[in-house]
Amino acid sequence: MKYTEIMVRYGELSTKGKNRRLFISQLARNVKQALHEFPEVKIRGERDRMHLMLNDEDSHEVMDRLKPIFGIQSFSPVIKIEKETEMIKNTALEMMKEVWKEGQTFKVKSRRSDKEFVWDTNDLNREVGAAIFNGMPGIEVKMVKPDIRMEVEVRQEAAYLSCETIFGAGGLPVGSSGKGMLMLSGGIDSPVAGYLAMKRGVEVEAVHFFSPPYTSEQSLQKAKDLTVKLTPYVGNIQFITVPFAEIQEEIKRQIPSGYWMTVTRRFMLRLTELIRQQRKGLAIINGESLGQVASQTMHSMLAINEVTTTPIIRPVIAMDKSEIIKIAEKIDTFELAIQPFEDCCTIFAPPEPKTKPKLEKVIDYEKRLDVDGLIKRALEGILMTEIKSTDQFLNQMTEEVDDLL
Repeated sequence: MKYTEIMVRYGELSTKGKNRRLFISQLARNVKQALHEFPEVKIRGERDRMHLMLNDEDSHEVMDRLKPIFGIQSFSPVIKIEKETEMIKNTALEMMKEVWKEGQTFKVKSRRSDKEFVWDTNDLNREVGAAIFNGMPGIEVKMVKPDIRMEVEVRQEAAYLSCETIFGAGGLPVGSSGKGMLMLSGGIDSPVAGYLAMKRGVEVEAVHFFSPPYTSEQSLQKAKDLTVKLTPYVGNIQFITVPFAEIQEEIKRQIPSGYWMTVTRRFMLRLTELIRQQRKGLAIINGESLGQVASQTMHSMLAINEVTTTPIIRPVIAMDKSEIIKIAEKIDTFELAIQPFEDCCTIFAPPEPKTKPKLEKVIDYEKRLDVDGLIKRALEGILMTEIKSTDQFLNQMTEEVDDLL
């Protein structure tokens, strides 16, 4: 069956009142970006739903790209036909034959905005239902919670039929809540934090701290690959690499080992804050989970956060590790995250980190360092890379070629 358009339902966006148009416009931009490989698809965002006119593009490929887009509650492939009774019945029957499996039940749900049409909604339900029931031996009708719901809508310009509902990612369109800087390590937690922030409409840019020669190119590539896993939800993500080796060397040389991690995280937060200002972000996002490691206790957070007044969003703060892993597996970042390439935090991990660092001691210890100079040189060395959703497919092709060789 060749579908002519896809009907997108907004879900949560429908509750946004006077701001609804802003959210719908952002969603339309995100959909357009995700479907840039399908130039014939035309997007029309209306108050209650969005319509994607396929114009002969492959409906299955288009729907695959829609599934991860935040802001979409559900969508259905639709056939647009003339408002002719026999054509409506025959098309509904053919559509049902394609999707029905033995033992499944169905019902017909109709709407009619064209009040001049020969059938009202009761007629539509009865006539289309009878055509399906008589044309498919063994199929049963069920009015409450059927397996398949055939939807028929008669408008002024045409009739629209659909019998499949595919659930989307939900949430809010990425970008509708502003931009945030995601402190992305190579671990399990921070990609999950990025995913959850994007689900609430935050556009993220990934900030990764890289300490060669102590951390390898494989470690850097791992962080980029994790970013690739997040791109289907938005299309592309800016990846910002921050050189961090000099800072960590100075911390190790000048600061008592129990305070290495506290001071390290303060430098990371200072740098992320300055990058946020340059990139016009509104918040900082990280993967801190309360009590998971020494730098993620309440006392540590108090000492570390002192360097910025910018809001810090911690989407996984109250989750335990098993809950975070479950989401990481869902978004396909877990297997990448557990690859044994250490990041800069694990390379310079102290033997006995302070879980209750004293802020006054931290400030006193930092007087031993040229904080401004270290920050300035790190900022001068940052690199920007645009990570695109197509990179995922290129990486897969490269791996397949390598396997063949």
